Amino acid sequence: MQSTERESDKSAVSLPVVAVVGRPNVGKSTFVNRIAMSDDAIVHEQRGVTRDRSYHRADWNGRDFMLIDTGGIEMGGTDAFQSGIRNQALVAAEEADLIVFMVDSRGGLLADDQEVAKLLKRSGKPVILIVNKMDEPKRDDDLWEFYNLGLGDPWPISSVHGHGTGDMLDALVKLLPDEDTTSETEADVSIAIIGRPNAGKSTLTNRLVGYERSIVSDVAGTTRDAIDSIIEREGQLYRIVDTAGIRRKSQIDEDVEYYGFVRALRAIDRADVALLLIDATLGLTDQDQRVARLAVERRCAMVILINKWDLLITLEEREQLREQIKDRLPYVSYAQVIPISALTGRSVHRIWDAVDTAYANFNASIPTSKLNALLTELRDFGHSVSRGKMHLRINYVTQTGTRPPTFTFFANHPQLVDDNFYRYLENRLRAALDLGGTPIRLRFRKKD
Repeated sequence: MQSTERESDKSAVSLPVVAVVGRPNVGKSTFVNRIAMSDDAIVHEQRGVTRDRSYHRADWNGRDFMLIDTGGIEMGGTDAFQSGIRNQALVAAEEADLIVFMVDSRGGLLADDQEVAKLLKRSGKPVILIVNKMDEPKRDDDLWEFYNLGLGDPWPISSVHGHGTGDMLDALVKLLPDEDTTSETEADVSIAIIGRPNAGKSTLTNRLVGYERSIVSDVAGTTRDAIDSIIEREGQLYRIVDTAGIRRKSQIDEDVEYYGFVRALRAIDRADVALLLIDATLGLTDQDQRVARLAVERRCAMVILINKWDLLITLEEREQLREQIKDRLPYVSYAQVIPISALTGRSVHRIWDAVDTAYANFNASIPTSKLNALLTELRDFGHSVSRGKMHLRINYVTQTGTRPPTFTFFANHPQLVDDNFYRYLENRLRAALDLGGTPIRLRFRKKD
């Protein structure tokens, strides 16, 4: 597999890239949300909320560009994540065409600001220095000390109130490189990696992408943002979204974790295929079942991955887990189950074929003639439903939608269809048609 993700967050969308860097809690995510006119970047008073880098499309005066929101850079500290956060921020700066360096007027000039400024000057990239939290525009005295950073005139702004952002953006777009004339490329297949916290989603993302894209840690709940990566494999583009681990709502005791939960749901909403990652060492948990139901409700195609398979030693343990998945996830029985090890790479290559199959069936169109030939067989050999003197008779069936495949049955008394008959029809359709990996929808209408 050839991965092009290193460039694709920028080149795949043919937009200049602006990285927003600075110490924790200086207001980077608030700034990104204001400029991108969205609430995608998680904003919270707690330090270090943004851990991975995330991408947000923005425009000003007719110029489109991509904003990278990064975790706060601290040159020291004992936070278990700080080294990874710093590296992610520096990678973002490396990817960028222009860097916005944000400092905090209330905190004043700190040693970490000076160290970051040195790194940015060595990068050779154009840098715009902005002094945030200038909520009172006339407080110019707070600017002077930031001239010591050697990055030119600082721009006073308020991310919360918007003061000064317009003039700053006028200067920003003038520094952007000439527009790329290449057309914007959209990914062919959107994949969301979902599961409970600490199941190995970031490790799998990094394995699929080919380099360290998301921060990997053995502390549950590391990924709070949904992180997009676009890679190319055999001529096809895939967008891979590593989502925050989905916990039970009763266990989401921090506002910021709630935001990560909402972001994961958004990622599932726009995914074509969900990769449900199950931790083999824990077995199938109630939480795994809830996550699977979320994907079912949002009608994604699905592949089930049993991660850490190599840690199950005995054949009995492995068979027991397979049976557990079969018994407790009957509503996604159409999903292929693949045992893998994201850490070692074992069987990860099998995921691509499973995704391609699920995606193809997710978009499948079945000829009406084939469907009605199947309907004839059902009438001849199947069972029907009766209530008093009413007997259900299905006259005609046609496909009325894709993503997922949707079939509409025209009947004399559609109100007679119950859960048992619905499941019977679905099972017969799946037995006759190649629809592995995707949910299907059945609708019933009265014959005109």
